Amino acid sequence: MAGFALSRRFLPLMMGLLVIAVSPACAQEGPTAETLIAELSKFEAPSDLEVPALRQQAAERVKAKADPVALKRPLISPQLNKLPHVNVDIQFNPDTPVIRPQSYPTLGRIADALTNPALMSFTFLIVGRVEANGRRDNNLMLSQRRAEAIRDALVNTFKISSKRVFAVGLGEEQLQDANNPKAAVNQQAQIVTLHEVAQVAAKPPEAGRAAKSSRSAGKAGK
Repeated sequence: MAGFALSRRFLPLMMGLLVIAVSPACAQEGPTAETLIAELSKFEAPSDLEVPALRQQAAERVKAKADPVALKRPLISPQLNKLPHVNVDIQFNPDTPVIRPQSYPTLGRIADALTNPALMSFTFLIVGRVEANGRRDNNLMLSQRRAEAIRDALVNTFKISSKRVFAVGLGEEQLQDANNPKAAVNQQAQIVTLHEVAQVAAKPPEAGRAAKSSRSAGKAGK
């Protein structure tokens, strides 16, 4: 009994050591914040891409059952790949939009990049994708929910402004590896630099006070 009690006393310590030993091996690798900044800042020209139109285009193609063979299916929006973008591997529970804990360090690095001064004047699109496995309509819906889950994590957990991040799911209509439609790489999400927001110059406080003083002086003269 004494030996059993001793084992119970040291069990929490043993479990803690086990977690420390296993965690580095289980940690999910991904692009560094520096890599994300370097790639997403390569913005050269304004984009006319509209998220609602892109979502509708994907939905209509799936509903019409156009391009039934995934191997021969063209990209729903080739323009996405021409904009600055990074593919990231965000892990989810099977067939759900629930992000696995090991993917949160990757989300943290994405948040660090998006709040870097080099990227603060841009808006971004989270593109959800899945491999060509199962029903196209279900895959489209799942990819939308997963893209929204990534956006929600960035906004609610990492405090990125909701006005700077948008989400769209393209299911299996935007395969990264079209030659292998069922490859796992087709589940990677895509972070795309969408638009540059015009910076509004703040009005100098001195100018405001000077104008107010001038108006006051005018009234006094009357």
